[in-house]
Amino acid sequence: MNAIRLITTAFVALASLTANAQQGAWNGELNIMGTKLPLVFNFSTEGCTMDSPSQGAKGIPAEKTIKDDGTIKITVAMIGATFEGKMDNNEIKGTFIQNGFPIPLILKPGKPVVKRPQTPVAPFPYKEESISFTNAGYTFNGTLTLPQNCSKTTPVVLMVTGSGQQNRDEELFDHKPFAVIADALARQGIASLRYDDRGWGDKSLDFSQFTTADFLQDAASALPLLRKRFNKVGVLGHSEGGTIAMMLASEGKADFIVSLAGMAISGKETLVMQNRQAMSALGLPKDVVDSYCTTISNILDEIAKGKKTSEISIDGVPDNLKPILKRSLEQANSTYIRHFITIDAGKQLSKIKCPVLALNGTKDTQVDCTANTTQLEKSLTNCKHTIKKIDGANHLFQHCTTGSIVEYQQIEETIAPDVLETITKWINEL
Repeated sequence: MNAIRLITTAFVALASLTANAQQGAWNGELNIMGTKLPLVFNFSTEGCTMDSPSQGAKGIPAEKTIKDDGTIKITVAMIGATFEGKMDNNEIKGTFIQNGFPIPLILKPGKPVVKRPQTPVAPFPYKEESISFTNAGYTFNGTLTLPQNCSKTTPVVLMVTGSGQQNRDEELFDHKPFAVIADALARQGIASLRYDDRGWGDKSLDFSQFTTADFLQDAASALPLLRKRFNKVGVLGHSEGGTIAMMLASEGKADFIVSLAGMAISGKETLVMQNRQAMSALGLPKDVVDSYCTTISNILDEIAKGKKTSEISIDGVPDNLKPILKRSLEQANSTYIRHFITIDAGKQLSKIKCPVLALNGTKDTQVDCTANTTQLEKSLTNCKHTIKKIDGANHLFQHCTTGSIVEYQQIEETIAPDVLETITKWINEL
């Protein structure tokens, strides 16, 4: 009896020692068809959570148990995944399984180190002022960056962020693209104003209730402020912000515009192309992808006519794709998407008379490079314009491997230096 108690006590002590050794963060990478997806498990005395940095997901609830043989099992019920592994030379080697698909995974102590070498660090050779303006009951706070020897003749750009609620730096995965662009502009004698999106910091706000038309009016409300101080006022927008720049130019409200991955084709076409890219990336046969995208196109037409998503049938879609389509329908029911699919900036391009610089990355998987540059070339008929494809760049204008969204966080470069040079040189030559 004493021997049994001794063995039991020893095992409990060993299990306790093993559990304590796993406290803190442990990270590893899943290799999914050549794409690396980092994961972080956070172990504490209170429990366990999982982060997926490249997907912007943090604190996903998980449960950790230790089997009698020392196997560590982590269950992430929210995403239908498990991980099982054993300690070996200060590593946890095992297998991650999600939806029945097993992938080898090795966890190492600590969190992955994230480097952002382009993020500006003080002291700066330029000045910054805090600026605010209002529209539709919202106050917008921003940063006006002023180069040395700034005067009324200094060119200035209003910077407009992409879709989703973002701060003035358009911060994403610790990247701060607009801060990097503002720094580059100021060092080349160009002023800029970047601002937080409407309702920034208000977690109770349902941002999906707003539309691109609302964001356009927000941007337009900042222009009079700039015109009081500068003779030449332009708009620089990224993604949805690039489309807004085109719209403002078509209304004669900008002296020049810079579109970075702006959407020139319709919102509906963009969503269909995004779905095609996502389905193709899964390795599905072309006929399946074609059929799925035809269904998506038809559904978007119905939504544009005002039909409720709950009334739309998906019976013709393969069973394995129905869960994906159902999630898409849930998103499509928002005020934002219902308006987005009706946008067709291409029809307004011929009204633009001011100079236009449009840049698109050849590996952009969100706003198709070929389709949009073709539309720009076709429809910018009444203005001086420069349209340039940035070879090997993704939607954020990072030099990349695949263009996949999961790469954004993994790439240290925030924005390609040649893109910054192209922008500043073009503006200074106007």
